[in-house]
Amino acid sequence: MDIIKNVLLFGENVDIEISDGKIVSVQKSKCGFESDMCVYPGLFDIHCHGMLGLDTSDGCGIEEMSRFMLSHGVVDWCPTTMTVSIEQIKAATEKIPQCSDGANVVGYHLEGPYINMKYKGAQNPDFIKNPNIEEFETVKNVATVTIAPELDGAMDFIKKSKVPVCLGHTDCDYDTAIEAIGNGAACLTHTFNAMPPIHHRNPGPIGAAAEKGIYAQVICDGFHIHKAAVLALYKMFGPERMILISDNVRPAGLPDGKYDSGGLDVTVVNGEARLSDGTIAGSTTCLFDCVKKAIEFGIPEKEAFRMASETPYNMMSMKKGKIEAGYPADMIITDREKNIKSVVKGGIRFDY
Repeated sequence: MDIIKNVLLFGENVDIEISDGKIVSVQKSKCGFESDMCVYPGLFDIHCHGMLGLDTSDGCGIEEMSRFMLSHGVVDWCPTTMTVSIEQIKAATEKIPQCSDGANVVGYHLEGPYINMKYKGAQNPDFIKNPNIEEFETVKNVATVTIAPELDGAMDFIKKSKVPVCLGHTDCDYDTAIEAIGNGAACLTHTFNAMPPIHHRNPGPIGAAAEKGIYAQVICDGFHIHKAAVLALYKMFGPERMILISDNVRPAGLPDGKYDSGGLDVTVVNGEARLSDGTIAGSTTCLFDCVKKAIEFGIPEKEAFRMASETPYNMMSMKKGKIEAGYPADMIITDREKNIKSVVKGGIRFDY
């Protein structure tokens, strides 16, 4: 049995006992001084396209990306494909690579090709199409999918999907979103981005999602969404329904410059990725930094971490993301300034 001694867990000094990859107990530490080290639950990024010059749609480099993710506090992730050809998507998702020293791949997130041209954002218009559940079911290892519910075939797709369906890159109105949620849609994809804004007479998909209490993904990098909007979403959805995501793209972890992302040219300036017409083209931050940004905005620390751990796990029906007895031993160890020193995945510790 391993013991992580005297670490600060949301204000309380604790000792954490681990055996066979699981947490056995979390007890108040007997040390007589307050620790300089903090512990947080390992993170789960359900929406991440790439980093380090790599793109998940290319079907290679997943192991390298998984190692990068683990070093940044993410123990599980869903590599997220872009709107490319269905043949490329099938090739990219053919297998789930195993990486013992990296974050676990839970399954793939398909963001497209079943999206609305009007709100395509930084997705390639050449491959956008209407939802086709028969075609979708030929893609292997899918964990979740984003679609626009107003498209022909979307409602049938949502009813028949065996994985959680997210609503995104959509021009749907309130009534259509309500119908989609009634048919089983579980989440909004990067809320506020690539969808109609909420309006007091036309609440749209955001109003429908808030009313029905589904999940809402949020890119909390301080760039995609204003602080006030992040806090408004937090008050509408709460930490049990708001999910922090990175929406990382190929340039993440690299210097400013020109890159390709999903077959489109992207320029990064001061860490902001955009297409030539100014359209935001994903994020270059990491999920752990999004958590820190949420805390900076005024969201309580424990709840900010919950939105990047327990909440996305709950959406995916996985019992993970808490530092409690009986849960997998996945955790982040940092100094007081939240600099990551170690990550524990399944009881195995990796120092950075």
